[in-house]
Amino acid sequence: MPAKKTTILVADDDPQLLRLVARNLELEDYQVRTAADGQEALDAITTSPPDLAILDVMMPRLDGFAVCQRVREFSSLPIMILTARGRDQDKIRGFDLGADDYLTKPFSIGELLGRVRAILRRAQYTSEVSLNTPARVTIGDLALDFSQRLVTRDGREITLTPVEYRLLAYLAQNAGRVITQDLLLEYVWGAEFMGESHLLQVNINRLRHKLEDDPAHPRYILTKTGIGYLLASQ
Repeated sequence: MPAKKTTILVADDDPQLLRLVARNLELEDYQVRTAADGQEALDAITTSPPDLAILDVMMPRLDGFAVCQRVREFSSLPIMILTARGRDQDKIRGFDLGADDYLTKPFSIGELLGRVRAILRRAQYTSEVSLNTPARVTIGDLALDFSQRLVTRDGREITLTPVEYRLLAYLAQNAGRVITQDLLLEYVWGAEFMGESHLLQVNINRLRHKLEDDPAHPRYILTKTGIGYLLASQ
């Protein structure tokens, strides 16, 4: 019985770009589904979830941000956002809404394929790690249930984006150990993001605001200046 192909949904209202991306993904042996607007993409994800969704920001009916936000209400499906060059605010907003990666237009097919492979590899690695780590880690009143991808503090559920969860989970799996900035960037976003310290700082700050009583004086996520971060082990 042949192995099930990885399915990728591509949503863009530019038919020429849609055909180009779909064709090149198919040449890499992915199964590709397409959508011409955001509502069509959301319906496709809801009906039959793919392994990865690539969403253009500017689409009719629902834009890529709206689709990403809606999907995050019920799924941790890997999502890549396509943005226009120079719109850094799109990248930040995409990560805020739970996107796993972004790609700036215009892009090369080689770069697209590399990003796709990296996202799918991270998703697979996260699943494998979950199978080989304790079902639950508790640090003070902070608890991570890896089997349910659930984070609670003092019994209260804390809602995290997929990126925030991966970041916290990796720190929790290495509680008490300092993890370098580049290692965190490579694990959470991929090797191509090594050196993007600002991206890491932004997400660490968001985590602190969700986890800490006083984010300016954190108890859980500690900084080792010039090196990286660690999650306190007790």
